[in-house]
Amino acid sequence: MKAIPLFKEILWFVILVLLQVLLFNRITVFGVAVPILYIYFLIKLPYGRNRFYVIISGFLMGLIIDAFLNTPGMNAAATTIVAALRSIILNLFYPKNEYENLIPGIHTSAAAFIKFTVTMVLLHQTLLFFIEAFTFFNFTSTMIRIGSSSLLTIVLILALDSLVIRREKTSG
Repeated sequence: MKAIPLFKEILWFVILVLLQVLLFNRITVFGVAVPILYIYFLIKLPYGRNRFYVIISGFLMGLIIDAFLNTPGMNAAATTIVAALRSIILNLFYPKNEYENLIPGIHTSAAAFIKFTVTMVLLHQTLLFFIEAFTFFNFTSTMIRIGSSSLLTIVLILALDSLVIRREKTSG
């Protein structure tokens, strides 16, 4: 792993964690939708990234967010499971033989990236909100939170990815 890409990944990790704990966790749309943007880090990791690295990164990100938000293990559990399943989900939408060093993004294959993002976000939100509820008693309420938070998160991720790509094209 080269130093510059690793530095960029660490920088994204820190920025997304800070944005989540300082800004996005304070936003609730219509009392149900919470943007959970830190999952963008796992979505944007390069295709061939070592699975152990992805899982550890996901766990650490979730653990740090849990420490800041006083949510013991909820984010760590959801993010670790999503990180562990990332390569399987990625292979559903991006054929491995065509994209060895691919960094998933709207610029590579918009349809594949959107499907990948929707799947990752829905899985993460479902895990997170059911871990938080720890019951199926308020199933409808939990499903509304999952759906609305997922939609908000997906829109923000697609917008962020478009902005990042546009900025890289103009500066590079």
